[in-house]
Amino acid sequence: MSAAYATFGLAPAMRAGGVLANGDYQVHRDFVDFIVDGRPLLFQLSDLDAVSPLASDVPPAIFTAQVRSLLLEADAPLPGGRYVVYGCPDCADLACGAVTAAITRDGDDYIWQDFAWQTDEHADLDLNGYHGIGPFRFEGAGYRAALHSLLRDAAEAPRRRVLLIGARVAVLARLAAALRTIGVGADITDDVDGVPADELRAYGAVAFGRGVGEEQRATVRRAFTDAGVDVVYVDGLAPIVPLLVAQIEHALDRSPLDRRRLTRLVAAGGEAGVEVTSPCRVRLTAYRLDRLYRTHTHEVFDGVLEPGRHRIPLDARAVKGEAFVVARTSGSVLVEPMAR
Repeated sequence: MSAAYATFGLAPAMRAGGVLANGDYQVHRDFVDFIVDGRPLLFQLSDLDAVSPLASDVPPAIFTAQVRSLLLEADAPLPGGRYVVYGCPDCADLACGAVTAAITRDGDDYIWQDFAWQTDEHADLDLNGYHGIGPFRFEGAGYRAALHSLLRDAAEAPRRRVLLIGARVAVLARLAAALRTIGVGADITDDVDGVPADELRAYGAVAFGRGVGEEQRATVRRAFTDAGVDVVYVDGLAPIVPLLVAQIEHALDRSPLDRRRLTRLVAAGGEAGVEVTSPCRVRLTAYRLDRLYRTHTHEVFDGVLEPGRHRIPLDARAVKGEAFVVARTSGSVLVEPMAR
């Protein structure tokens, strides 16, 4: 079978959750992405909001079954030897659409080919095939080693829990509720003294409200350091729940920096500077506080951007006063205060 050899790898990835400007919620999903020739395979599939079947929040038995399936140690779940490569991040239902591929063995090698968009049991390659992607031939030993490593490391799941510390309890309560809605656990406290190390290890991030003093912040950091727990600290920019959710989502992103679609955001001079590494839909939302500390939300851009750097004008009304810009793709989110 003629197919050029490609390198196969795996890397942590995220489907960014969040509270959207229209009030909808987008669920947070951590998963393992396929890295082909050093680049996420997902990035070759246009702007697709999807996750691999190797998601960290599925039961261990299902996760193991998915790994065994990709090793061809079980029958293909779809006719024609086809396997789901990426599926719906919300329900994983084939009816919502999925990217599938035929996976076969050729001697010791594994071949991925005939990629297609599929919504029922049978793929129409002429109508819905991803022409120009693959076939990929993966050297067997490296392919198996990468997938077997997932089974060894399955216990090291991402810590999708956040500790919230702040002076405004009502804001913290709304923030905790929003995080739980998108699938991120959250607890509220003002003191971690005496908390056992095992409990502190449950947290992947600590978010401070801007009313928290430096002495209290230092005490919290010291408690986590003494417990040997490495967490990300988030300094809340403003008491705006969707903005804080976006900051926390960014903090929880474990994907390698060089394998993200959205890599840069600056907000200054009445415009936003955005950099993306592959074609993708980017949404820019501006949040501002007026003199009475009321929140105003403005959708300032929603469109597909090509790889590279882009300068996007911002409506002056959307960013006057104390303002912040959130840039979001399906896989990542960045937040910046508006510089003056």
